[in-house]
Amino acid sequence: VGPYVTRNPLLAATDMPPPVEKPNYKNTGKSIDEVFSNNQKWIDSKESVDPNYFNALGSVHKPKYLWIGCADARVPANEIMGLDAGDVFVLRNVANMVTGTDFNVMSALQYAVTALEVPHIIVCGHYDCGGVRASIENRDHTPPLENWLRSIRDVYRLHSSELNAIKDPERRHRRLVELNVIEQCINLFKTGVVQRKRVETFRSDEFSITQPRIHAVVFDPATGKLVPLKVDFRQYIDELHDIYDLYAIEDETKVDAANKEALSSLKKGEQPHLPGDIDVDV
Repeated sequence: VGPYVTRNPLLAATDMPPPVEKPNYKNTGKSIDEVFSNNQKWIDSKESVDPNYFNALGSVHKPKYLWIGCADARVPANEIMGLDAGDVFVLRNVANMVTGTDFNVMSALQYAVTALEVPHIIVCGHYDCGGVRASIENRDHTPPLENWLRSIRDVYRLHSSELNAIKDPERRHRRLVELNVIEQCINLFKTGVVQRKRVETFRSDEFSITQPRIHAVVFDPATGKLVPLKVDFRQYIDELHDIYDLYAIEDETKVDAANKEALSSLKKGEQPHLPGDIDVDV
């Protein structure tokens, strides 16, 4: 798709950096010795700071975040969030999709929510996404890739009026990246495993907020910036409750108390937390 640094529409032509030449791996050697050499350097760097680093890493697996991101090599989850090994449970695929028939996604989601009990799920898209670009091309990319891209085409169909009104192709691409992230967040909300955990934590006095929280973010590889999307998820979810809700809150007393607390929060200008909510920190 060409050097991504030339694709940022927010840069004036005079400010554009020179195109970056792609690496050529046609004549690469058979060995991957650099991988093991770099691994040893990483081990040495960690142990020089903390001799017990790997003792701790090898004994505890309790990440705070589930990251659902693109397989693009420019979007390494831990690195761009400034987090260490053990902090993020990572799931990656082409264009950061959450598809209900994908057993890999659903299994990782179930394990993260029920076993690891992660309090936060981050869905991260990125600009200059090859999967999103391919999805708007009117050609057959052949299965299984074409089957996968069809779900992104569906996102375009759902938001075609907004997208077709954007004349600049690059800005349209960036908006489709954002809308795709939002739709994948909504797909998370539809799942039984997320709904069940949110109802459990809502009912429990041990949790200060309903978990897991779902966050929509986009990474820009041309700037290195990770940006939260400003989304009013209630606008989407209110239309879906009657269709996708799998659990009901039976404790009316607690619901009434929660509603009063939510009303109080709104009056204070704070974000209320209810079991049906999914929000982003903006």
